Amino acid sequence: MSEIEILHLGVEEYSSVFETMKILQHKRIDDEISDTLIFVIHPEIVTLGPKAIREGVEIEDYQIFETDRGGGATWHGPGQLVVYPIIKWEGEMQSVKSVISILEDWTISAFEECGIDSYKDQAMQGVWVDGYKICSIGLSFFKWVSRHGMSINVNTPGSRVEGLSGCGMEEGVHTCLHKLGYLQDKDGNDIDIKRVERALIGTCEEILGRVPSYHLDKGV
Repeated sequence: MSEIEILHLGVEEYSSVFETMKILQHKRIDDEISDTLIFVIHPEIVTLGPKAIREGVEIEDYQIFETDRGGGATWHGPGQLVVYPIIKWEGEMQSVKSVISILEDWTISAFEECGIDSYKDQAMQGVWVDGYKICSIGLSFFKWVSRHGMSINVNTPGSRVEGLSGCGMEEGVHTCLHKLGYLQDKDGNDIDIKRVERALIGTCEEILGRVPSYHLDKGV
């Protein structure tokens, strides 16, 4: 089974990570690096995908960044874990639908480890809990190496997520785990970003078929 490197960036501006992803994607295409997972938290920003740009979506009271992933408008900010898989997909996984599905399965498995029941919904790709969208997914591919990824709302502030018509859906459809009452896992541990991150890493081998490893210097 192949390894996947874990890269923790802490809190990092979206624009900076946007450039890092492009560098790592090209390195993965050239086999200079192995598959990589980026874990990061962004300062507040709303990213606009091509769909939102084409439709002339207007965002007020949020800083915006026009990006090149699939989808519409997506909120990023404190209390949200963002995961970017720089992965070379092969064989039957060379399908956008298949990659999105396995990322959804991965999130659902991680939530299950925390004692949270979640599911997919035909209304929109991503992962849902109690009728609300908790995880959004938007990707970009080049030579079947993925860039961009998924955002998981854990304990987002105020009504910043709820007040945005994200991914073409009405205001109030998106929320976070804490606002749904999911404050502790089944063992009594606090459900915070680190807990969700550990659950994702813990289920990575089973769902993604890759063994997590850690390298501090990516040479970016």
